[in-house]
Parts: sequence; structure tokens; C-alpha cells
Amino acid sequence: MKAAGILALIISLSIIAESKVYTRCKLAKIFVKAGLDNYEGFTLGNWICMAYYESHYNTTAQKILEDGSVDYGIFQINSFTWCRNVRRQQKNHCHVACSALVTDDLTDAILCAKKIVKETQGMNYWQRWKKHCEGKDMSEWKRGCEVS
Repeated sequence: MKAAGILALIISLSIIAESKVYTRCKLAKIFVKAGLDNYEGFTLGNWICMAYYESHYNTTAQKILEDGSVDYGIFQINSFTWCRNVRRQQKNHCHVACSALVTDDLTDAILCAKKIVKETQGMNYWQRWKKHCEGKDMSEWKRGCEVS
């Protein structure tokens, strides 16, 4: 029993150690390289603003919702519709495990976010984007960043 407790502690510490919080400019570079700037008409500033308000740029952010689903990763992508976790039957439209959305490698999260924007009503999926970013000057979000 003691060994199981130690193993659980080691696993939880390794999860904490793997948590990455990007800086705004580092994220801007990653987003530009991934083709998010002007993707479906949304500027880089929209993506950076949305990621800030959804997760504060934390790759391992998770939020359990009242319906039992979970929002995952830097974009807070929901498990019920967009990814697969072990707890619920999901639609998994992004064809990805939810665990792939909470890693430092943002490839799966970005591909899924692109799918969400393309297949829904743009960035309206993200309520925090609607509240904090929609219709505002987005140029400040990339100011001071070299994003070529």
C-alpha cells in the first residue's frame, strides 16, 4: 500500500513538472508557424487573446463542467464533442484523445481549434473570446513580438 502511495505521488509530481505556461510572444510564434494568423479570417491577436482568457496560456489547464464534461488545454476544448476521454461517451469530432490537448506540443490542440472554427460559427465557440476579445483591437496582443 505504501508503494502505491509513493507511485501516486511520483505520477502527480511528474504531471505538475510537465505543465507549461507559454509566454504571449512564444505562443504568437507557434501560432503563426501553425497557420493561425488570419485562419478563417481571425487575426493572430484573436487567437492569442482567446488562449489567454481560456487558459492563461497553460497547456495543462483543465476545467470540469457541471455536465461532467471537461475542458482541456490551452484552448479549453470540451471532451463531450471534440475529444475522447475515458469517463464519458463522446463525439470526438477532432479524432484525438483529450490527453493530447494537455501537452507542451500544441499540434493536436491547434488542429482541433482549427476544426472548431471551421465547422462551427468561427470563434463563437469560446465564450471568453466573445466576452473579452470579439470586436476589440487585437493588435496589442502581438505588440512587441517578432512573429515572422
